[in-house]
Amino acid sequence: MNRLGNATSPYLQQHADNPVDWYEWGDEAFRAARERDVPILLSVGYATCHWCHVMAHESFEDAQTAAFMNEHFVNVKVDREQRPDVDAVYMRAVQAMTGAGGWPMTVFLAPDRRPFYAGTYFPPRDAYGMPSFRTVLASVANAWADRRDQLLGNADALTEHVRAMSAPKPAADGALPEDFAPRGLDNARRTFDARHGGFGSAPKFPAPTFLTYLLTQPDGRDMAVRTLDAMMRGGLMDQLGGGFHRYSVDERWLVPHFEKMLYDNAQLVRAYLRAHVVTGRADFLDTARATLAYMERELLTPEGGFACAQDADQEGIEGKFFVWTPQEFRDLLGADADLALRHYGVTDAGNFQDPHHPAFGRRSVLSVVTDVPELARAFSLGEDDVRARLGRARETLFSARRARAHPGLDDKVLTSWNGLALMAFADAYRLTGETHYLDVARRNADFVRARLTAPDGAPLHAYRADVRGLLEDAALYGLGLVALYAAAGNLEHLQWARALWDRARRDHWDDAAGVFYSSGPDAEALVAPTTETFDAAIMSDNAAACLLGLHIDRYFGEDEGARITARVLAGTANDMLTHPSGFGGLWQAHAHLHAPHVEIALLGTPEQRAPFERALAAQDLPFVTVAPAERGGGLPLLEGREGNGVAYVCRNFTCDLPARDPAAFTAQLRALQG
Repeated sequence: MNRLGNATSPYLQQHADNPVDWYEWGDEAFRAARERDVPILLSVGYATCHWCHVMAHESFEDAQTAAFMNEHFVNVKVDREQRPDVDAVYMRAVQAMTGAGGWPMTVFLAPDRRPFYAGTYFPPRDAYGMPSFRTVLASVANAWADRRDQLLGNADALTEHVRAMSAPKPAADGALPEDFAPRGLDNARRTFDARHGGFGSAPKFPAPTFLTYLLTQPDGRDMAVRTLDAMMRGGLMDQLGGGFHRYSVDERWLVPHFEKMLYDNAQLVRAYLRAHVVTGRADFLDTARATLAYMERELLTPEGGFACAQDADQEGIEGKFFVWTPQEFRDLLGADADLALRHYGVTDAGNFQDPHHPAFGRRSVLSVVTDVPELARAFSLGEDDVRARLGRARETLFSARRARAHPGLDDKVLTSWNGLALMAFADAYRLTGETHYLDVARRNADFVRARLTAPDGAPLHAYRADVRGLLEDAALYGLGLVALYAAAGNLEHLQWARALWDRARRDHWDDAAGVFYSSGPDAEALVAPTTETFDAAIMSDNAAACLLGLHIDRYFGEDEGARITARVLAGTANDMLTHPSGFGGLWQAHAHLHAPHVEIALLGTPEQRAPFERALAAQDLPFVTVAPAERGGGLPLLEGREGNGVAYVCRNFTCDLPARDPAAFTAQLRALQG
């Protein structure tokens, strides 16, 4: 009996009709494994994962494979996004056994949940240097029957290894060396691809938290700007609909893995907004706007929450929604087809083919291959005329694409990822002053307060699912609330963020170890607790908690966040230097910790504050503490401050004379930058 029909996860629902006798993660499955005296086959993935779909079609929908699974195993399906704690534990087992990780993840467990064998995707037949899934199943079943002691010995060793990998390093104290940040930038430059942008070789991931950090460092901005420029021109960005795909399979950012995730897009919005402030380039702001429009159009739910992601496959073919042929351009664009083909690099040879569906043919992922000035010369047109024609072509292509079968939507709503979206929309309002962005942000906060918050104030992890909140939920949504307060001045949002910081510190911080644990004390006891400092898809929960604590310190005149941040940084410093691009969140925390304490109080109605807010948004001041309010009081920074349309620039709560016009305020802000 497949038990996934009533699951709240769209990923589990995708497997509800498999002939596999799936269980959800929980006591029912563990009890069945003990009673039947068989291993647990744990399969972990997510709804928009292309290779998860491939393995499902090849193996989990195959009747013979399913029958063997049902006879010899208790089969458990887990959505890694709904249960990141479970995923993190067993991903360490995969990494220990294979040296790499990924999804779908396949792990074999003893009935007490200790792992003894692990891998990722297994093909239906021996291929790619891997044994077939059926071969693996038979080998494990035979070993369980005939060599169980050996498997349980593996379980002992692998579980101890996972626990060692999960355990915090010995607590460290003391200041980091003065050259810590320069050394990190030097090490990052060693892996930087100066030609194409990004770090390392293919496949390339966007690393938005590290790019955002680099934009705060004068010696690192060139790496960030080069990467952001390359990503927005390549196929990683959806050139018609806005937003970014998950990663690039090549070093040029040309051919993406086509799923589009909320977390990538939300984090990249903030990177492009900051890049616009740093460089003044309008195209960076345009990219942020296009990404926000995508998020709102495709991921925003009617209730105000943001869904997780869109699928990589359409009608079973990878990227079908996004790729084009020259003939399609000619049929749609007529006289402007040649111009658009040249601009987007669409050719008969194409640049992409789904290897599982060769009959669909080679097609082209759109990227910006030829710029407007070159097109103007090649076609003997004025540049304004070229822009107008490309604009019309883009609208025509986008409209035609909307008639295609759309990517599937993973409509889970996760608190942590919504915190990232809240930051993006709040920051967009602060930079542009466009109230629509603020409306979206406020609706999101109202939704999370009503639907993703327990009666005691604890955050929940997922909407419509009985999943306890994790550190990432408290920390990332707390950061979103800080951004919303800085944008609009509702002190209730900042107080809510402070309550989430207090909860993170109380339930997740281990002062002896000098680290935050991902799960709280009342969470399910897994075979190993987890701590996360590396930024994988999203900023690590330890980095997010440190940044939240630093914000609360600056607003409320406290120092606990700074003390905790220093402890986490000391314990992670070696890893940060060894793999700098993977620790962007903690590099941000380090920069924030050591930045001068600068506070900006803006007093007056929203209309009175608006000119001052625009002046502040135009300045490159990434670590200032911004306190907007209609009247004084409620925060140390606002005590004794009054005025209708006045700005105070302060250092350690000692303020300059109040500025009553934006020009004087701008002069004070520029003085902060030396």
